[in-house]
Amino acid sequence: MENWKEVVLLLPESVAVLIKKKLIRSIEEIRLSIDKPVVLLGENKEVLGERRITNEEFMLTLNRLTSYSLYAYKEEIKGGYFTLKGGHRVGIGGQYITDGGAIKTIKHISSLNIRINREVKECSNRILKYICKNGKVYNTLIVSPPKCGKTTLLRDISRSLSNGENCDITRGVRVSIIDERSEIACCNKGVPQFDVGLRSDVLDGCPKSKGIMIAIRSLSPDVIVCDEIGTDEDINSLITALNCGVSVITSIHGDDISDVEERIMYKKILENKFFDRVIELTNYPKVGTIKRVYDYKNKRILL
Repeated sequence: MENWKEVVLLLPESVAVLIKKKLIRSIEEIRLSIDKPVVLLGENKEVLGERRITNEEFMLTLNRLTSYSLYAYKEEIKGGYFTLKGGHRVGIGGQYITDGGAIKTIKHISSLNIRINREVKECSNRILKYICKNGKVYNTLIVSPPKCGKTTLLRDISRSLSNGENCDITRGVRVSIIDERSEIACCNKGVPQFDVGLRSDVLDGCPKSKGIMIAIRSLSPDVIVCDEIGTDEDINSLITALNCGVSVITSIHGDDISDVEERIMYKKILENKFFDRVIELTNYPKVGTIKRVYDYKNKRILL
């Protein structure tokens, strides 16, 4: 399923016909729910199907997406999703069964959100010179609202640094990608579905706080890459990595760095100026637009 259009072959015929009309040329999400019209999202537009999805159509689609073996995905769906070959993620709505606060399984699945994942190689070319110079990889924080391309940018930065492409280093560096939600490398059965570089190790599905420490102890990384830090444990692990001399490239949800600075959780890591560079993203005029590159330690705008 290397091309997302192969996903279309697994969908109800009415949905496939709607997609082929190309009312949205770059589809980002396909949302299916029992007894509701399909919803297509992309390019800041929404298209609704003309009729409701039947229970039979929905269950056939679920079986096709899981190759008629939902049981094979039982561990992955405890996180509320499963990943298709090609890196496309399917979010799941239904009845979550818990035991002692832990999710055991999901029953009566009634909605699916298929997020189409795209690899955009060389999208980081414009900013690599600001985060890598004279062989040094600067500690970098990407600040972005949702759906502005931060994970796609992280993936391409990882690939470029690992391969030693388009950056000021004599050879590629060892990169450890802590991919807690399987969004950077988009692994399927442990195998990255996207090119993250020949010197990259991926810890798929591993919590960031634990994965960072595992990488430091056993993988000898030059750079650690992870997405969306959001807990005290994440931050403390990042600080440990920085104190061990490992460069860190990560992201935070926010409108800009001023927005992030107002949150108490991040004061420890920001006030101590652990990050050398801050990259701000926006979706205007299009997803993945670089809003600003900031020399955070010296308070200078670089781009």
